[in-house]
Amino acid sequence: MIRALEALEPDESLTVAAVARRLGVAPATLRTWDRRYGIGPSKHNVGTHRRYSAVDLIRLTAMARLIVAGVSPKDAAAKALKLNVKNGRSAAEKFCRETEDQSDLVSLLHKSALKFDQLKIETLIRKSISDVGVEATWLEVIAPLLTEVGDEWVRTGDGIEVEHFLSEILRKILSENFGKIAKPKNVRPVLLACVGNEMHSLALTALAAVLAEAKIECIFLGARTPQLALNQVVLKSAPPAIFLWAQLTENADHSFVAELPAIRPAPRVLLGGPGWQALNEKTKAKSLGKAVMTEGLADAREQILAALAV
Repeated sequence: MIRALEALEPDESLTVAAVARRLGVAPATLRTWDRRYGIGPSKHNVGTHRRYSAVDLIRLTAMARLIVAGVSPKDAAAKALKLNVKNGRSAAEKFCRETEDQSDLVSLLHKSALKFDQLKIETLIRKSISDVGVEATWLEVIAPLLTEVGDEWVRTGDGIEVEHFLSEILRKILSENFGKIAKPKNVRPVLLACVGNEMHSLALTALAAVLAEAKIECIFLGARTPQLALNQVVLKSAPPAIFLWAQLTENADHSFVAELPAIRPAPRVLLGGPGWQALNEKTKAKSLGKAVMTEGLADAREQILAALAV
């Protein structure tokens, strides 16, 4: 893909078909990226088709590399649109090299997990967190790694022990800074909990780690938090924000929102996870009230920071 960038001069432009060939994707995929994420052709003359500029190609190359590395198309587009392209190809080359390094890291971690090499996994994950932070490590390394392990399990029917082994290592690393914030930015802690019988709490642990890195104190209730426990913590701690996680649809029960106790000031109630997302729009509007649906780790962090006004 970098060679494709070198072949395009700043004043040149390309059709959607030409860009698709260079990136190795279907033209329909490029049109979808444009429609959904706003990353498309910028050149347009009246009476002609819109064409992709050199800058457009740089951004699309970056997006494509991120997707290959395991980043979701939405997050990949957001990162690519923020890419500083003042330095043209050199900026894209640096960005893509870093992305490829992350992709290589995912492969190395996967091989280490298959060998149950805990020391190597911990060393690599901690180095990534030190280099780029918790959020970037989760989005660009851990999430793609878990997807790769899960896909292999589905494909071969083998490897559930690898997923459990890896999850516990990740949980250990992500939770290391819980309760160690000397001077938190928030006066009252944020409340994080999995609702119903939800056992999948690793993504919630990642959110807590991201907030800890931002010096935001949390009360982390974790997996399978019953309504009574949730309500008691709300009454006793008066959290400014409550984040409820549901990985599975059967755990996305509206009663966990409806039966929260009324306190003043009223907390911002946030929902995250595929379980909540799977509810149809009519159900969401009817049963979730003023609760706000979040889309991914970065959005959850931003929503919580907004609730805290920090």
